[in-house]
Formats: sequence, structure tokens, C-alpha cells
Amino acid sequence: MAAPPDALPHQVKPITYLFPAADGARRAGSRSAELICGWSDACADRRTLANMTDDSVRPALVWFRDDLRTSDHAALAHAAEAGPAIGLYIAEELPPGETVTDEPGSPPLGPRPLGGAAKWWLHHSLHALADRLAELGIELIVAAGDPREIVPRIAAELDAVTVTWQRRYAPGSRALDAEIKASLPSASSHPGHLLNEPWEVATKQGHPYKVFTPFSRAAADNLATAPDGGSAHQVPRLHGRAVSQDTLQATHAAIDALALTPDHPSRPEPDWASEFHRYWTPGEKGAHARLADFIGRLGEGPSPADRKASAADLEYRYATGRDYMALDATSRLSPHLRFGEISPRQAWDAVAEAIETGDITATDGESFLRQLLWRDFAWHRRYHLPNLDTTNTRTSFDAFPWAWFPDDLDAPRAEAPEVRPGGSAGHEGEEAGVRAALSAWRSGVTGIGLVDAGMRELWATGHMHNRVRMLAGSLLTKNLGVHWRHGEEWFWDTLVDADEASNPFNWQWVAGCGDDAAPYFRIFNPETQATRYDPTGAYIRRWVPEYGTPAHVAPIVDLRESRAAALSAYELVKNTNPRP
Repeated sequence: MAAPPDALPHQVKPITYLFPAADGARRAGSRSAELICGWSDACADRRTLANMTDDSVRPALVWFRDDLRTSDHAALAHAAEAGPAIGLYIAEELPPGETVTDEPGSPPLGPRPLGGAAKWWLHHSLHALADRLAELGIELIVAAGDPREIVPRIAAELDAVTVTWQRRYAPGSRALDAEIKASLPSASSHPGHLLNEPWEVATKQGHPYKVFTPFSRAAADNLATAPDGGSAHQVPRLHGRAVSQDTLQATHAAIDALALTPDHPSRPEPDWASEFHRYWTPGEKGAHARLADFIGRLGEGPSPADRKASAADLEYRYATGRDYMALDATSRLSPHLRFGEISPRQAWDAVAEAIETGDITATDGESFLRQLLWRDFAWHRRYHLPNLDTTNTRTSFDAFPWAWFPDDLDAPRAEAPEVRPGGSAGHEGEEAGVRAALSAWRSGVTGIGLVDAGMRELWATGHMHNRVRMLAGSLLTKNLGVHWRHGEEWFWDTLVDADEASNPFNWQWVAGCGDDAAPYFRIFNPETQATRYDPTGAYIRRWVPEYGTPAHVAPIVDLRESRAAALSAYELVKNTNPRP
């Protein structure tokens, strides 16, 4: 990542600001494929390791991916029943250019490479997982390269009785997993990333839902009739031997060798994540502590009858307070769920139980449960829409004159949308100006206080308040007229909780071109939103200390005029027949 531009606002204590340059995305350099062993004696004979674990029982290999936990883990439980468990994590690196099918526009094979902020989280989560597995007598093998070669090879060298993993649902990952499973007759995949499997929720006609409300009802009904989580939430009974300190240290060294954090010696970039630890504790223990804290805070709040007694009370009322940026009313569980440090079923059952016991109100609890269902809905649509991250779901929006700069994107993953390069709803033909506006948006110097606050919060913490995400997305796609993929890729690189479903799905939602999307003509006004949801200006002042002073830059766009231009451009969409 490039150094921050000199012209950006001054750094202010206690928050350390480090803003991106125009092209300063958080991307790590590529690595050559290699195996990195997490055991002592650097890649000692794996049969020896198997015999060390248990001389009479063949081991079971658990391939960890986005499920970095030990409780409510069906794949780990299955492995524990089969034999002594050995963990495996692979930094997946596939040859470029391979796609799911030979059809034009087919998605790339394998998972989408992580953005910089997510890599920081993964680094710390893997360290936490290694420690937790060691407590349970399970060693963790760390590797990098093509899993089609690594998984069968390690399984053979260990003489593993089975290989298990938790299912993935993005098209590239599904295709890759299917290829590996075909080569391993003993392999098995298991649920756990979602509340419901995507194929378990369908209309009466057997079609996938495209609208959230009926989907949420059907999904909740499925959960109501599903077996109670119960013992599934517990860590399975494991039989293994103590992991030596030398072996554990070798595992930690292998994780470090993946070079996931910006402070790694191989990464020639500023340590933009230096303050992340102030806000996050990655890992399974951190996830459960976060959930307990969230439920505890809700339980401390006033009764529903007293909810409007004071503005401060809103902090304890999730249903009302979650929209107020300066309040600590949200769960902040999203990165923990994204990396599977806690399962959505565990979060669902804990909140549902708190509602049942009266520890929290039904209004607050059910509002949170709807957010879990929205996460499921995003994955439901991702499963059924292979190019959700690259193609307008509402194909009529292919005619919308968004600004489109292919050279600014990180290797477009499918055919480019049919838009005019350099065009814009509000800045027709002014390519340089639109590029400058995009850079200002990324850096949090648009002159629009609430949006700038959100973009700076994102850069400093790897997170952004959900309502501000909608405002920032609306400003980019509607007032600035920039294609949603530019925003989606920036969030992918800078959010610790970015995943392959929620990130593109929510960007298409706010842009108006996705399923169950906010109507395009719903253009969020950040000034009105600030008055309503940051009435004291506390959130803006925290992240934009120069706001309201001569040092604050002037707005780069007129909200009223750009709204009118966007609505005028929208007429093209309404009068265009969608592609088949």
C-alpha cells in the first residue's frame, strides 16, 4: 500500500489516522506455492506424526477454511468420531485464469483472494485457532498453494481415515471443493456456515426466493422445526495427545510466514492496521466474549415503556439504537461470523434463549435475529447467482451510465459491464473529475461529514457502521455516479468482515440493481441522516475533527443537483429492456 497523501487531514490523538493514497489498496503481494509445516522438525515424516498421535488409530484430517472454531463444528465432530483429529489450513493459491466452466464470464475457480483488512483478521484468528486446538490435543498443519494438490497429498502421507470440511457456497469454492472431493472417496462436507442450507429454503414452486421478507419467514420456520442445537454447540469429545511447545511454536511460525499483516518484513507498506487491536479480539474466545457482552448490554437497558426516557437509553436498545452511529448498540459480531469463529446458530440460539428468559426484549432480540437472516439471504442469493460480484442482478441497469474505470479495478473477475468508460450520471464525460471524486471518497475527504467519518472509521478500524455503509454507497453510486463495483472492491479490501456474499449483495442493494434492492430513486441524503442519527455530531467529530472548521474541505458534489442528475439517468434504465 502506498504512503498516505500529504494533503489529507492532520493526524489526531488518540485515534491514529492513516489514509489511503489514490491507489493505496490493502493488497499483499503474491507468493509462490509452497508447503509450510506447522510441526517441529520442519516437515518431518507425516506418518510419524500420525503414529505419535495414536499408534493404533488412523487420524482424521479436518480442513479449516471460514470456520475457525472448535464448538458447533460438524466437520470436527465427524472427524473426532473417526479417529484422532489433525487440523489443516491452506492459504489457497490457484493458477490464474482457471474458471468454474468454459463458458464466457464464468467465475474464477476457488475462493476470492482476501482483501488486506481480512488478511489481518485471518492472521490473528489462525493464531487463536492454533492455540485452542493445541489445548484439545490437535495439531494444525499450515500450508500454502493449490488445495487440489495439497489436501490429497497430506491425506495420503498421514494415511488419514477421512478428510472433512465445512461447506462453502460461492461458485468458485463449490467447484473447487467438488473437484477435491471427487479425488477423495472418504471426504465429507458438512453444514455450519449458515442457519439454513441454500437449497433448504424455496418457494412453493421450488424456486429460490428473491425477496427478503418471504425468505425470512420460510427460513425462520425451517429453524423452528429443525433439531435443537443443544450438544452441537459443545466441543466434540476429542482423543489426541498433548501438543508440544516446539510443535505449537512451529505452527505459529508457519502462520507468520504467510505474511498476512502489513507489518510483515516482506510487505513494503505502512502498518495501516496498527490500531486494529484496539477494536478487535479475533478468535473463538473473542467471538463468544463479544456475544456475551452484546446480550449483557441489552439486558441492562430500560424497559420498553421507558425506552424514550432519554437519548442515552437508546444505546441499550438494539432495535432503535443500532441506527445511531455514536452509540455502542450493535453486536459487532460480523467479522467473527465471517471467519466462522462463532456459528450463526450459536448466535441465534443465545439471543433466542435471552428473549425466552426475559433477559432482553423480544423487540430487540428479534431485530438482531433478522440481521442473521439477512446474512443468510445474501448467501442464498450468492449460491444462485454465480456472478453476483460482477454483474448487475437487475440487468436493465446494464444501460445505466455509471463511471467505469477497468484499470482501477483489481483484475476484473468477469466480463466488464456494458457501461461507457468515464461516463457518469452526474459528471458526463469528465473522467479526470470523476476519478478525483472516487479518490476523495476512498480517502474520506469528500467534504460531506457523515460519509467522511464513515470512510475514516473504515480505514482506522477495518469496520464501518452499517447505516453509514448505506450512505457511503449511495453517495458513490448515485451522487458521484460511480459504478458500484469500485465501491465493492474498496470495501472488500478494507473491511475485516467482507465476505463473498454480503459485500456484493449489499452493494447491489444500495445501488438499486440487486434483488430486493432499495429503489434507485431512494437516494440517501447524508446531511438529513446526520441530523437524525448523529444529532449531537459526536460520530462525525470523532472521525473528522476538522469538521465545521475552515480546515474541512468543501463538498465535492452538490447533493441536490447530483440527485436530480441521477434520477434523470435512471430514466434510461426504466426504458431499457433487460437482457434475457
